[in-house]
Amino acid sequence: MPKVIYVDSEGQRREVEVPVGSTVMEGAIDNDVSGIVAECGGACACATCHAYVADDWLAKLPPPSDMEDTMLESARERRPNSRLTCQIELTDALDGLEVQVADNES
Repeated sequence: MPKVIYVDSEGQRREVEVPVGSTVMEGAIDNDVSGIVAECGGACACATCHAYVADDWLAKLPPPSDMEDTMLESARERRPNSRLTCQIELTDALDGLEVQVADNES
């Protein structure tokens, strides 16, 4: 199972195993990672699973879809490495993926 490293707003790192085919958001929800709210349940209809992908992983991900890009416009503090974790499906090639959880709760 690939591992995902979630970094919270205080810099605490948490590494969890997430099944292939699951999304980074599902891994966060299943493992009680704080800050990933996922109000829409992964339908790409909010932006409460917003996170920042570590720069060295960006090129390994497919680019955001038009729908994701549109939703990211409503995210707080969007950055060039902003992604919605509900749109990142895990594969073995993403073992070790690191994301910093954005401020999705205030």
